[in-house]
Amino acid sequence: MDPELVRLTRRLALARSEQLRPSRWRPPADIYRNRRGWLIKLELAGVDPEAVRVQVHERLLVVRGRRRDSPPGAGHACECLEITYSEFTRTFELPADLESARIEREARHGMLLLNIVLDEGEP
Repeated sequence: MDPELVRLTRRLALARSEQLRPSRWRPPADIYRNRRGWLIKLELAGVDPEAVRVQVHERLLVVRGRRRDSPPGAGHACECLEITYSEFTRTFELPADLESARIEREARHGMLLLNIVLDEGEP
């Protein structure tokens, strides 16, 4: 039997749920507490840091963005796609009112660092 036909047949034989499941991307995050507030570090490799939106509502910090694919150009044939390209939203609830907090952003090696600085009167 033709090896290419066998490969394609195996690819089509994936479980139906595997074929139809939409890719949802939920970037991993680390949260650190410090004297001034919190540091939230998100793994956002391939995301333009300028395109990430950060919003605050009371105790919630909402981070939204999108990782877009950049086609490699002419002469490349796709063999396998494992990287998820989609929109994402992460919501973090912190034990303080964040409305008056200052949020400092820094992009470093595929990570987005959000340093949340509370007013001096906050815990």
